[in-house]
Amino acid sequence: MSKQVFFTIFILFLHVIYPQSGKYNVVFIMCDDLNDYQGVFGGHPQAKTPNIDKLSEKGVRFINAQSNVPVCQPSRNSLFTGVYPHRSKDFKWTSKEKQSVLMHNKTIMQFFQENGYITLGTGKLMHGNSKQGWDKWGEPLTQNYGPFYFDGNKVMPNPSTPEPFSTIGPIDGSFGRLSSSGPCYGIKNEKGWIYGWNKKPLRYVNEDDRDLLPDELHAKWVEDQIKSLDAKGDKQPFFIGVGFVRPHTPMNAPDKYFDMFPLDSIKLADWIPEDTNDVFYKENFGQKVKGYKYYNMLLQSYNNNREKAIRSFLQAYLACVAFVDEQIGRVVAAVENSSFSKNTIIIFTSDHGWQMGEKNYLFKNSPWEESARIPMIWKVPGIKKSISVDQPVSLIDIFPTLIDICNLKGNYKFNANGGNMGGYSIRPLIFDEGKWEGPNGALTLVGNNGYGKSADQQTYSYRTRKYRYIKYGNGKKELYNHKIDPFEWNNIIDEKKYDDETKGLENEMNNILTQR
Repeated sequence: MSKQVFFTIFILFLHVIYPQSGKYNVVFIMCDDLNDYQGVFGGHPQAKTPNIDKLSEKGVRFINAQSNVPVCQPSRNSLFTGVYPHRSKDFKWTSKEKQSVLMHNKTIMQFFQENGYITLGTGKLMHGNSKQGWDKWGEPLTQNYGPFYFDGNKVMPNPSTPEPFSTIGPIDGSFGRLSSSGPCYGIKNEKGWIYGWNKKPLRYVNEDDRDLLPDELHAKWVEDQIKSLDAKGDKQPFFIGVGFVRPHTPMNAPDKYFDMFPLDSIKLADWIPEDTNDVFYKENFGQKVKGYKYYNMLLQSYNNNREKAIRSFLQAYLACVAFVDEQIGRVVAAVENSSFSKNTIIIFTSDHGWQMGEKNYLFKNSPWEESARIPMIWKVPGIKKSISVDQPVSLIDIFPTLIDICNLKGNYKFNANGGNMGGYSIRPLIFDEGKWEGPNGALTLVGNNGYGKSADQQTYSYRTRKYRYIKYGNGKKELYNHKIDPFEWNNIIDEKKYDDETKGLENEMNNILTQR
């Protein structure tokens, strides 16, 4: 082969891997409250996630990805603007449009719009479903959390949810099979399932005769959009975002997903009774936080039989994970069966994880691994095999990575009052090219608590390959060595032999906190 022929083939190859225009299409898939309970992330041995697992077969799997705030709204505000919460002071439930710093920042979708992309979105993406930045919005449901049960008078938890757990309410205090309601025919103001707070009836007669659930409608909408774009043959690049709510509560799902996990055979997450002896979360935040409250109320609902209580809740969680995996598979298949398959980036992730009773805590918004760690997979044209990356990264890195890989131009702020972008492009980790320029670890701020205090009085959790270092707002600290203690059972902060490591981790964390 002559040098000229070889050079021509090489240039054509580069054009496939890196289009000259840099105009990759992007499909961004986000779940809510999804921890590492997927086959490829190994969080639970019985999890059934064939579609997520398949996505990773030709994708890059980040096994130490972290949430920057393990609670919904501030996590999404940070992700879609690329601004750390400690910089924006976004410590509570404030919409992006009203947050004093972030209102001056563009979102990922707005930046793609400015770069000539058509943007299409549906589901729960930004909290509150802001339409800003979207050329076309999907299912016009006023709520995505459902289905809820309606007793003819008010919105209620699933009828099968035991008390006192059900007294928490129709969102966090609800889990169970759809069949628990009995047949309901979608007649307004009668008993049965509804889509959301708008009380739009949802028909459920049986497993084979029912309306689609919200997440199913979102998956279908994305399928239809991709087919439509494909049929038009339009060359305008697109950014599609789809936010699935499952496995967020209320964890109500069709029976077939519950049937995948027979109750008596479910294996519980690893737990030791004395695991709360050396942690300081309760001392810092108090005993009435949701994680402890929900855990105790769940146990009370099953006569303090911990195994039965957690197993019942876990069955619903695994069922909802299997349910959402199926919807993810539909979206990915729509891309792969289209003409866009070779020029589309697919990103899959979650806003934060979920604690399944470890440390006697049942919720998100904790500084520990189960709540802070998230699944993250990037399927990028040119990647032909499964790649696992153990460098800790976080949601803050998504925006700068898309700017880098998609060759986006312009300013990510509306004006100088916007916050500075805090993350780094993970392109070197995806393509194994060059050096990762980011920090050794990933930073998490425990959100929606202590928000009346300054940034340096918040609680932070810093995860490296080997350690998790936690510094509470009250000054208490925890340190876990993941090489020998993957479940974070032994707080080694007072062991002298780790003094140097602790000092180094605090310096690394402070370097992130003091960057401008």
